[in-house]
Amino acid sequence: MPRFILIGLCEPQGPEDQAAFDEWFVDQHIEDTAKCPNFVRGSVFKLSGPHLEIDNASGYISLYEVDAPSYEEAERVLNEWQADPNAWEGRKNHRETGAKFGGVPMNIKGSGWFELIKSFDGPAA
Repeated sequence: MPRFILIGLCEPQGPEDQAAFDEWFVDQHIEDTAKCPNFVRGSVFKLSGPHLEIDNASGYISLYEVDAPSYEEAERVLNEWQADPNAWEGRKNHRETGAKFGGVPMNIKGSGWFELIKSFDGPAA
C-alpha cells in the first residue's frame, strides 16, 4: 500500500496565542489526527534554525504518515474522522479546548499530501 505524508505549515496567530497553540495544537490536535484510521504516526516539529539561510514559511511543521490506497482516500477518511464528535475518547476534550479558545488558535500557511517515492535509512536508524 502506498505511504503518504500530510504536512501542515502552521504557527500561533501571535505571541499572545502561544499557550493556546501549544495546548490545542501541539498537545491535542496532533494526537487527535494521528488516531485516524490508516494513520501510522503524527508528529509536530518546531523550527530550530535556518538551513542554507533560506527564509522559512512557518515556525512549525506537522507531519502525519498515512498508509492508504490514494491521498484522496486518506483525505476522505480524515474528513469523516474529524467530523465525528465521538471518534475516540479524547475528541470531546479536544473540541472543548478549541471552543475555549474561540476556534483554531493558529495560522495555517500551507498543507498538502505527498506520496513516498523513495526512502533511505541513515546510520542512526
